[in-house]
Amino acid sequence: MKIVIQRVKSASVSIDGLIKEKIDSGLLLLVGVEDADTGWDLEYAVRKITQMRIFSDEQGKMNCSIQEIKGEILSISQFTLYASTKKGNRPSFSGAGKPDFAKAFYENFNEKLAEVVPTKSGVFGADMQIELVNDGPVTIILDTKEARKH
Repeated sequence: MKIVIQRVKSASVSIDGLIKEKIDSGLLLLVGVEDADTGWDLEYAVRKITQMRIFSDEQGKMNCSIQEIKGEILSISQFTLYASTKKGNRPSFSGAGKPDFAKAFYENFNEKLAEVVPTKSGVFGADMQIELVNDGPVTIILDTKEARKH
């Protein structure tokens, strides 16, 4: 999995001009799935995201998790995180998971997140418009393939 984690003051996802979901303080996740992802990747990502200390404490230090601030998550499927730009000018997305596998994996990921933190999501495969107010900004990239190497 590749996940872009953005700390936000607010975020929303719209489809066809209508807001589908909206969160206040929390995390906006852009989530890419590949066919090689396993239960290990899912559990690792959920644990890291829900326990990562990237919110400010009373002294202004990044020392609190999303659970501690009682934040929310807005999760958006994003196959383009697997774009390969090595050849030519048109990105290849062949590294992204096949749609049936990726959709089921993404939905399972959101269900696991929701067991720990209130989680909302976009619609897999839809043309979505995302609006956000970055907090910081704080943006972190989580790649479970890199974590598997250690």
